[in-house]
Amino acid sequence: MKVAELRANTPVPEMTLEVVSKEEPRKYANDRGSGTVCNCAGKDEDGQEVRVTLWNEQCEQVNEGNTIQITEGWCSEFRGQLQVSTGKKGQLKIVK
Repeated sequence: MKVAELRANTPVPEMTLEVVSKEEPRKYANDRGSGTVCNCAGKDEDGQEVRVTLWNEQCEQVNEGNTIQITEGWCSEFRGQLQVSTGKKGQLKIVK
C-alpha cells in the first residue's frame, strides 16, 4: 500500500516506509492504560510522507533511517493529518 492510497479509519494491510525523522518519545496515561508514544515521519517508494505513530517498545526499536514494514495496521486521522500505526492487531518489522 502507498501513502496516496491511505484513507482515515481504514485498515492498512501492508505498508513499507523509510523513517525520515523521529520525535522524542513521551509518556502518556489515560483510562485505557499508560506507556510511551513517539511520532515519526515515513516515506514510501514514491517519496510521499505520512506520520507514523510508534507505541511502547516500538519507540526504542525504530530509528531514523530504518525501513519499516507495517502489516495489519491502521490509518487514523489526528488534527487533520493522516497517521499510520500497528493498531490493536498489527505488527511492525524493521526491514533495514
